[in-house]
Amino acid sequence: MIRYIFNRVLMMVPTLIGVALITFFILRIVPGDIVEVKMRADGAAVSVEAIEAERKRLGLDQPLGVQFVDWMKGLVTLDLGQSMWTGRPVSEEIAARFELTFEIAILATIFAVLMAVPLGTVSALWRGTWIDYAVRLITMGGLALPTFWVGLLLLMFLLWNFNWLPPITFTPFYRDPWANISQLIWPAMVVGYRFASVLARLIRSSLLEILSEDFIRTARAKGASERKVVWVHALGNALLPAITVIGLEFAFLIGGLVVTEQVFNLNGIGKLFIQSIKFNDYTMIQGMVMMFAAIYVIANLVVDLLYAAIDPRVRYR
Repeated sequence: MIRYIFNRVLMMVPTLIGVALITFFILRIVPGDIVEVKMRADGAAVSVEAIEAERKRLGLDQPLGVQFVDWMKGLVTLDLGQSMWTGRPVSEEIAARFELTFEIAILATIFAVLMAVPLGTVSALWRGTWIDYAVRLITMGGLALPTFWVGLLLLMFLLWNFNWLPPITFTPFYRDPWANISQLIWPAMVVGYRFASVLARLIRSSLLEILSEDFIRTARAKGASERKVVWVHALGNALLPAITVIGLEFAFLIGGLVVTEQVFNLNGIGKLFIQSIKFNDYTMIQGMVMMFAAIYVIANLVVDLLYAAIDPRVRYR
């Protein structure tokens, strides 16, 4: 197992280098100059000399190869550089917003798992009944309705019935847990609804397939109770593909909450990413893309290790 983990960690290196190469050079191809956007944002008359001086200060006058090597040297030491728009370190800009997005992703994942496992199980056990059709209707709604639309409907409901609107400022959990949860639980439920819909349908199809296997019939023939057959023998095996979806969806949520953050007035990672693209902030975009890539590869590694922990038949050598 240790050797497997070591090999997987080594495999992350070329993946991240490839992401860094693609991100760096594609950003330089995209039209737009952050220096001109920054210095002439309000129609100010700025001389060409001043613009060139700013480009030199930011290191944009260097050849692309030199810029890439300097950036990669910083990545090795976990130095993502400084934002070309705000002048602050990229790591500080990301850290200031990461807590909010990360907490929403955790809450959404917990909500999705708690909702999807019983729904998917009940739908599979009562296949073809009104219960199955009701669950499938609920999950189809989660897949068909856009997340931002569900968020707007929820906001209208909360405003109409409880006179509640999203607060302007974010309250950290360690400062006021109740205010923090009351602010983030609603966007987490909106995102978690779509997440749970995907997961519940996957669990239903996996469980139906497992229940038709020979070892399930053998367990029933030996006199095992139906509860033990379902919850111990069948559901444990049906959750294996669901674990992959949970890991990948959780990684996706870190950078995929752009619209939800806009609807609920949350200043998270998604909003920062949109602002960075708007201003052509190269270093900020590069740092955030590398962060997303690192989260994805780490999530994949964790999922593979969970496979071995849940299913004794899976062993990595």
